[in-house]
This record gives sequence, structure tokens and C-alpha cells, in this order.
Amino acid sequence: MFDNDAGSGDRSLPAAVTWGLLAAFLVHDLEELLTMPSHRARQVRRWRERHPAVPPRLWSLAETDTVHAATGIALMGAVVGAAAAAGARSEGRSPFYQTVLLGFGLHGVAHLGHSLLARAYTPGVLTSPGVIAFSSWAWRRLRRSGVVTASGARETTSYAVLFPAVILGVHGAAHGLRRLARRAVRRAGAADRRS
Repeated sequence: MFDNDAGSGDRSLPAAVTWGLLAAFLVHDLEELLTMPSHRARQVRRWRERHPAVPPRLWSLAETDTVHAATGIALMGAVVGAAAAAGARSEGRSPFYQTVLLGFGLHGVAHLGHSLLARAYTPGVLTSPGVIAFSSWAWRRLRRSGVVTASGARETTSYAVLFPAVILGVHGAAHGLRRLARRAVRRAGAADRRS
């Protein structure tokens, strides 16, 4: 799919294995950026109608506007870009790169599961098969190149449980940055009105 996988004796590691992680992330997260804010707004509206007793402040935490989505994607892009660079420098041996590669593939699986549970489109599901395919291909290439050993794979799998915490941290940071930016804009507006 990504290149000729024939010839299991090929021990070279193409740059697409490491830098392809960043490319696949960009394609996948472009879909999320284009669809997440409007999808989330509709979802939050439905939740508010079903649960009117929930305070509006809590619903505002569930909202994802374009700025929040773009900030979160940019922050996660920095993590993925750093992982791809670490993978390229180490010829795929970096535990950081391998952990992010595994987490990215699992992220694609989670998107498919989320859409199945929702019985509807959810942001990111259209490109998730590509995410899973890329991650599987990259792992096959890492194994074929002798980069991944059984003990290394176990270690990477144990680190991968941290990936959801990274995603939550990125969303939390995006939310915090959005709040700081709004405060700065309000203060600048108030200062302009006073002068």
C-alpha cells in the first residue's frame, strides 16, 4: 500500500516510516479541524435539551470552537512532529516515536469504535482507516528492519497507556490557552474603551 512490501529481507527503513507519521497526522487532523466544531456544537445542543438541569458552565467545557480545535491540533502536531523527528534521528528506534506511532494507530481504532457506538459520522472517522493502515504498515517495516524486538514492543505497549493522558492534556492546554486569549482580548478592548 505505502510501498512494495514484498521482499522480507529488506532491512532498510524508508523515511516514510518516520516522517509519514506526521503526514498521516496532518491528513487525519485536517478532517477533524474541518468537522469537529460544528459537529460538537450540534452534539452539545442535543445534550442540553436532554439534560436541562446541567449548569450551562459545564456545557461550555464540552464545546469545541474552531480556535480550540486548531490549538489542540497544533499542540498535538508538535508532539507528533517531535516523535517523527525522534524516529528519523534514531532510524525508528526511539521509544517516544514508537509510542506515538502505536497511540496514533489506536486513536484510529477509537474513532471507528466511537462512530459505531454513535451509529453516525464522528469527526475523524473518514480518515481513520488510513491512520490504522499507516500505523500497521510502519510497524511491519520496523519489524522487518530489525528495529522492533519483542521486549521493545512490550515496553512501547506499556508506554502507550499514557497516550490518552497526552490527548486529554493537549485538550486541557488548548482550553486554557483559549481562555487566556479571550481574557487578553477583553482586557485590550477595555483598555481601548478607556483611552
